[in-house]
Amino acid sequence: MTALVLVELDGAAPADASLRALTLARSLGDVNAVVFAGAAPQDALASFGVTDVYLIEPSSLEGYAPQAWARTLAGLATETGATAVLAAGTDRGNEVLAHLGAITGLPMAANCTLVTPDEGRTHRLVRHRWAGLLLEDAVMEAPVALFTVATDSVAAVSAETASAVRGDVHKPELAEADLVVQAAESPAGAGGASLATARVVVGGGRGVGGPDGFAPLEELAGLLGGVVGVSRVVTSEGWRPHKQQVGQTGTKITPELYLACGISGAIQHIAGCAGAKHIVAINTDPGAPILTHADYAVIGDLHQVIPALIEALRTRRTP
Repeated sequence: MTALVLVELDGAAPADASLRALTLARSLGDVNAVVFAGAAPQDALASFGVTDVYLIEPSSLEGYAPQAWARTLAGLATETGATAVLAAGTDRGNEVLAHLGAITGLPMAANCTLVTPDEGRTHRLVRHRWAGLLLEDAVMEAPVALFTVATDSVAAVSAETASAVRGDVHKPELAEADLVVQAAESPAGAGGASLATARVVVGGGRGVGGPDGFAPLEELAGLLGGVVGVSRVVTSEGWRPHKQQVGQTGTKITPELYLACGISGAIQHIAGCAGAKHIVAINTDPGAPILTHADYAVIGDLHQVIPALIEALRTRRTP
C-alpha cells in the first residue's frame, strides 16, 4: 500500500505539521511526498520514511491554488496507485483535501490522530471533534482514503531507518477553471515561520489596547524568532487580520512557547493554544481563565512588562 502526503514547507525545511503527517502515514504503507516548490528537502524527508518525492515546480503552478493542488494530488494518486492521501491539519491542508474529496467523490476525515488499515478498502480512525474536546472513533470505507492529521496530537518521530529518496518532477494537467482561485505567496512574519508552524508565538488580546499596541509585540516576536498571534476579539475589532487568529475558528498552534499578553482565555482560544508546550500569561487580572492553563503567569500591565522584557533581551544580545 502507498500513502501520498502533501508536504508544506517552512522556509526550505518541511513544516513541523507535515512531519507529523508523515509520521502517521508510515503506518499505512510506503510513503510518497508531494512538494509544491522548486526544490525539496530530500534528506529531511528521507529521515521520516519518504521513498519518493514528486516535485511540482513553480513554473508549472505558481503560488497557492487549492483546486489546482487538489487536481494535482488526484492525478498523482491515480498514477501511484495510492490507497491514502494525507496532509497536515492546517488551513491549507484541510482546504486542499476538501477540494480533493469534491473532485474525486471520496470521503475525507479531518484532524485524525490515529489511522489503521483494516481489510483493504477500510480504515479505522480516531479524530478530533469539537476543537479536540471529543475524540471520535470511526470507520472509513473508500478505495482511496483522504485524511488530514491533527497538528497537536501526533508527535513528529523520524523513521528508524532511512533509504535514498527518488525524486521526480511532475507537471500536472490542469484546466483553466482549476486556476480561478490563486493566492500569491507573501513573506512570512518574523522568524520566517507561519503561525501554524512557529516555535514561538507572542499572542495579543483586548488588553493590548488597539492596533498601535501590537508594535512592541512584533518587536518581541522578532527578538524571540517567533510570530504574532491574536485572540478573536482582536480580529473582530479589525485590529489585526484573521490569519493571525489563534483559536477554534482560527489556527491551532503547537509552539514551544506561547506568550499570551492581555488575553483572558475564552474556551475557544484555549482550544487553539492547548497544544503549546509552555504557556506564559501576562495579565492584570489574577482571575483570568488563561492563568489556569498557564505554566507561568505575570500579574501586571503588559505595557510595562513587554518593554522591560524587550530591553532585557536587547541587553543580553549586546556584546
